[in-house]
Amino acid sequence: MTITLPNSEKEPFSISGFLMSDGPARFILSWVAGFVDTASFIVLFALFTAHVTGNIALAGASAASDEKDTLTHLMMIPIFMVAVAVTSVVARFCRYKNWPVLPVLLTAETIGIGVFLFVASTLSPSLMLDVQEDIIFPIGAAGVVAMAIQNALMKEAITSFTGYFPTTVMTGNTTQLTLDLVLLIIAPVLPLSNKIPSVETQEALARIGRVAPIIAGFFLGAGAAAYTVGTMEFNCLIFPLIAMAILTLASYADYAHKSASVEKA
Repeated sequence: MTITLPNSEKEPFSISGFLMSDGPARFILSWVAGFVDTASFIVLFALFTAHVTGNIALAGASAASDEKDTLTHLMMIPIFMVAVAVTSVVARFCRYKNWPVLPVLLTAETIGIGVFLFVASTLSPSLMLDVQEDIIFPIGAAGVVAMAIQNALMKEAITSFTGYFPTTVMTGNTTQLTLDLVLLIIAPVLPLSNKIPSVETQEALARIGRVAPIIAGFFLGAGAAAYTVGTMEFNCLIFPLIAMAILTLASYADYAHKSASVEKA
């Protein structure tokens, strides 16, 4: 008698596959966003690069106090929108040509951070202990473009991840984490009539597993920026640039590996 065992072979481990999985990829992206946003906020007199909410609030505060940086904060909004629009067009073109969207957009962001590093390290030595809009504006604009690409990337390449969780703004992620932590406690006590408590808690745990690395990454990135920007100034942007370069290379390697697997099948 011949016994046939089920095929239990697993996909061989690869560094690129690991880095492009949900947790590590989101962690790296949020670490980059936290680093870039914090470094910019410290050096550029409270200008945000990763999201527009802070710039709108600061523009309102500046206008109320007649400070001269109101226009700079407001101008970051259309720059952000244009960069998102261009990223969306690039993603659509990639889908039209059947190119891999995520690797292309990661490449664009890596280039964007490289440009940000170059512009910031070139102009920031002239930035004195005062608000100099002619210097702050080009540096801030370069950073906003790089982070706008990442904001758009999380939407345009959503099929590369399990669900949508932004990696640049932590308000929604922290809200979701809090709701899921409450759900873990309250579901067994107040179960819904149309859901089994164990199913609710499993769903909550899955969401926590996706959002926790993002919040942790952003926090650690912000801390790393605060620690290094004091001595390196904008040269510290070399660290998020390296992180993005590694992630970009991993995305191409992972895409090539998956494409080869599909062809063999």
